[in-house]
Amino acid sequence: MSSMDSRKDAFEAKYAHDEEIAFKVEARASKFFGLWVAEQLGLVGADADTYAKEVVGANLEEPGFDDIMRKVIPDLEEKNIPFTNEELNKKMYGFVDQAKESIVKELDD
Repeated sequence: MSSMDSRKDAFEAKYAHDEEIAFKVEARASKFFGLWVAEQLGLVGADADTYAKEVVGANLEEPGFDDIMRKVIPDLEEKNIPFTNEELNKKMYGFVDQAKESIVKELDD
């Protein structure tokens, strides 16, 4: 195998690894956000877990977090829970940071 083939294979492996990590971060952040919204909605226990799974599932519709917002905003509005889009986005991206930290820590262990 030539050095070019080796470099290509290494690059492809790194790309696949990075994509897997990005997927895990997004899924975990979506779960954290779903649990937080569930708490705002007054859901606890299994109901909160189910809601968080629905939020994670909603995130699979398209890239980014717009699909999650389309899921949670009507739920918050239905319960008359005050929020701004800026607050929701700030919370979501805070959970992205938290998810990155937890996944990096797992990889280091």
